[in-house]
Amino acid sequence: MTSPVLILPGIGNSGPQHWQTLWEQANPDFVRVQQRDWENPICDEWVETLEAAVKQAGPGVVLVAHSLGCLTVAHWASRPHSPAAAALLVAVPDPNRPSCPKGITGYSRTPTHPLPFRSTVVVSTNDPVGSAEHAERLARAWGSRVVNIGDYGHINTDSGLGAWQDGFELLEQLRG
Repeated sequence: MTSPVLILPGIGNSGPQHWQTLWEQANPDFVRVQQRDWENPICDEWVETLEAAVKQAGPGVVLVAHSLGCLTVAHWASRPHSPAAAALLVAVPDPNRPSCPKGITGYSRTPTHPLPFRSTVVVSTNDPVGSAEHAERLARAWGSRVVNIGDYGHINTDSGLGAWQDGFELLEQLRG
């Protein structure tokens, strides 16, 4: 039996051509964590919503986070929480970088405690929202495996990855 999967988009909720959406459409057992406000995230609110979803999914759940979803996972994991098996963390942003979208609340201090589950951080060398160095530094602190995929921007729809088969294979490694 494979692990249940929760999809955790960042700001804007990963549009129709985003790899997260394509994975969700192709896998009926993947569930998107629905946030109240996708444009003006409040960390505590997003963390509470994630906790409720993980609690419902059960202890074998695997998280698939993009951008601000990655920071939500880090904040969630630094507090008392329901168990998870693993996390795929893609395009970790730097909330203090000038190019990071405005309107986010409570994300300026990213937790650096080791994550209590297996994790892989996927990095692009030219991500405008968070440098590869920043993401790799956090990955080391979290105890995560790092996979650098080269120049793919923010690893989103604009990156031209479509359903991103290589990323799906990373997810399957975590689910195995």
